[in-house]
Amino acid sequence: MRKRYLIEVAPNDQLIVFCPPSFLEDKVLTKIAFGSKSMKVDFRPHPDSQNRIVISKPIQKVLHFPNLRQPLHAFIENGVLYIGPLVGIFTAGFTQLPEQPIGERTAFFSKLLSVGKNVGASVFIFGEQHIDWEQGVIEGIFYHQQTWQSIEVPFPNVIYDRLPNRKSENSRKLTRVKQRLQKDYLIPWYNPGFFNKLDIYERLLQDGSVENYLPETHPFTSFSKIETMLAKYGHVYIKPKNGSLGLGIHQILYDRNSGYYYCRYQDRDEVNRLRKFSTLEKLFKWVFPNQSLENMVVQQGIHLIRTNQRAVDFRVHTNKDESGNWQVSAIAAKIAGQGSVTTHKRNGGEIKTIAEIFPNDECELYTKKLSQAALTLSKALERNISGIIGEIGFDLGIDKNGDVWLFEANSKPGRSIFTHPKLQQFDFLTRKLSLAYAVFLTEQSLMHPEELFK
Repeated sequence: MRKRYLIEVAPNDQLIVFCPPSFLEDKVLTKIAFGSKSMKVDFRPHPDSQNRIVISKPIQKVLHFPNLRQPLHAFIENGVLYIGPLVGIFTAGFTQLPEQPIGERTAFFSKLLSVGKNVGASVFIFGEQHIDWEQGVIEGIFYHQQTWQSIEVPFPNVIYDRLPNRKSENSRKLTRVKQRLQKDYLIPWYNPGFFNKLDIYERLLQDGSVENYLPETHPFTSFSKIETMLAKYGHVYIKPKNGSLGLGIHQILYDRNSGYYYCRYQDRDEVNRLRKFSTLEKLFKWVFPNQSLENMVVQQGIHLIRTNQRAVDFRVHTNKDESGNWQVSAIAAKIAGQGSVTTHKRNGGEIKTIAEIFPNDECELYTKKLSQAALTLSKALERNISGIIGEIGFDLGIDKNGDVWLFEANSKPGRSIFTHPKLQQFDFLTRKLSLAYAVFLTEQSLMHPEELFK
């Protein structure tokens, strides 16, 4: 069991660290480290405390240690006492406003950084413009006592990727920063990159443990492929490969009796539409004018379970915890809006707990099935994708036969489900686990680096 220790800064000039006497039993400590900074010091047992570490002002200055008076973890390896972890959250979109440093995402980051004290981590946000490569320091932005503060700190033990979109992720400048911090400084970087729907599908298809969760999915190549799938399933979905938030999703249905094709979608004015066409070619000419279909995928339609005649699917969050194990951190039901092609809230969908819409037996059964599927899929994704993954948001469906289907996996899942009052405790849990995993990664990078960087 890891322990946390209050780190105190004493007003003296001695290069001495006072630590719990147990630190010095059968050990020889010669250096103290915080993030990427370290220095040689003398260690002495604290005369009257087992739960605090005392450093002097000169040590604080060399280590660039922010004196925020919060308990942190202590790791001992090869004669070095590491205090921390120091966790950097890498993002983009900073403003010049002191009260809103990340614009409209400021509220989210204030809540995320606030849980640092719950997991025993010193957490800050930064962008590429905050890095001083020459001095090996970062102008970190901390949230402490409900205010934002800029404090100069070393390079962190681990970096949590919270880039806001694919544009920032694909920026050459930001890609170079990421590569330099990972390769030159060997800093573990977790949650790298947005998922591509088709790439995820093809990787998972090779993993026998999850193929039963995967609806048939193909890149858009021809009308004949869609015709074949419509004949097989009755309806299909056309989705952007790199889409999110339910944007750009179209449902195409074929009525065998009338021979008509129907398309359900949301137009540019965010109005849900259902249109009828005599041929598939006419449907595409009307609904997808001037659009490049090469960036779309075609996915098997699933006949979902329903409540009050409205389709239901589920958002399931999984997180790696402080022991490096996957756990389900949130489950919510999403009910489709009237005439909507998706269950997203912006399309008129509703968010409910499973218990609110299903009787006890069904609630228990669906929760078990969804949890099992999400954990199995999380492990499969981890096996088949490069990089360190710490959290995933799954969109899962259950069909009328009780089978679970994967619609999407998101590496940076949205958080709209947590607006529901009964799901706010899971909002806290997902944030807590995302930082608790940083403690595990720090310990691994110090004790077993060969496991992380193999």
